[in-house]
Amino acid sequence: MAIESGDTVRIEYTGRLEDGTVFDTSRRAVAEEHDLVEEDREYDPLEAAVGTGQFIEGLDEALLGMEAGESATVTVPPAEAYGEWEESRVREYEIDELSAQLGDQLPEAGAYIQTPDGSVAEIRSVEEDVVRVDFNHRLAGETLEFEIEVLAVE
Repeated sequence: MAIESGDTVRIEYTGRLEDGTVFDTSRRAVAEEHDLVEEDREYDPLEAAVGTGQFIEGLDEALLGMEAGESATVTVPPAEAYGEWEESRVREYEIDELSAQLGDQLPEAGAYIQTPDGSVAEIRSVEEDVVRVDFNHRLAGETLEFEIEVLAVE
């Protein structure tokens, strides 16, 4: 049965950047090979409905028409993944204001913070009075390549 919008699929996947760096996978062996293992994560096939916004746009489109047992390598440009990186999504905060929001912890460059609405942002720099926080997705501006294997279609 060819995948149509609304179908629930179960896939195995490995995501890479253009330089070949693996950034995510559903396969524990691949995560171990690339030092990506998160101990509190289950490495199981991903199950989601196609065409409902659960997959990034480029992966959604690639899955349409595939069938269980089929594999593919898909290249997804930024516009169909996490968008382009935008300077306007980098904001500056006074160090005291951000420190108070972090429970009086001092912000550190490279640390990730979560906002009350669930957004994740990276602290880019900490200067004397100002902290620059990047709200772009960590994969914004990246062309992504996915190896996918469709295990089941419902």
